[in-house]
Amino acid sequence: MHYYTIEKESFAEYKDRGSRFLAYAYPVQTVEQCKQLLQQSKKDHPKAAHHCFAWRLGHEGMLFRQSDDGEPAGTAGKPILGQIDSKKLVNTVVIVVRYFGGTLLGVPGLTQAYRSVTAMALQLVPVIQKPIELVYTLQFDYTQVNDVMNLVKQYNCSIIRQEMQLFCLLTVGIPQARLDEIRYKLEQMHTVEVRAEKNK
Repeated sequence: MHYYTIEKESFAEYKDRGSRFLAYAYPVQTVEQCKQLLQQSKKDHPKAAHHCFAWRLGHEGMLFRQSDDGEPAGTAGKPILGQIDSKKLVNTVVIVVRYFGGTLLGVPGLTQAYRSVTAMALQLVPVIQKPIELVYTLQFDYTQVNDVMNLVKQYNCSIIRQEMQLFCLLTVGIPQARLDEIRYKLEQMHTVEVRAEKNK
């Protein structure tokens, strides 16, 4: 009931016959985050010839996408995704920015460059094991903040969003393996409303 992802962002550079390949790897949770990172990459490198990428999301890795961004078909997105998959990573995006050096590298050269720079970026960052979590929203009275927060901490839930006012809303990721226990304890608190979000 675990999945593997990268701990933090990472960067690597690869050069071949004047072309520069810059790989940026990031841990992500949503398609929206992937899109934002790609937009940021285009802002940061406006003169780059290509912004190729691949990502795989969800603890089962069912959501994925790859793009050659104008490079010959299969020379960029596929080798980038191949490296993510070879490490069995999910919730990971790798964007490779290419500055063209004037010499054509050909299909084998391009495939090699995109594969190598992605492998380098992923080698430089620790891979971490995370529990599969299910997302729940908890609604409760302010007087119960401490009890709820202690429970959330005790079961290593991740806090996704919180609104603390007179009535509190807390969106949390609950480790799948502990779901029954924590739900039982929350329901013992009578005034805590527990609602399952649409889990991917």
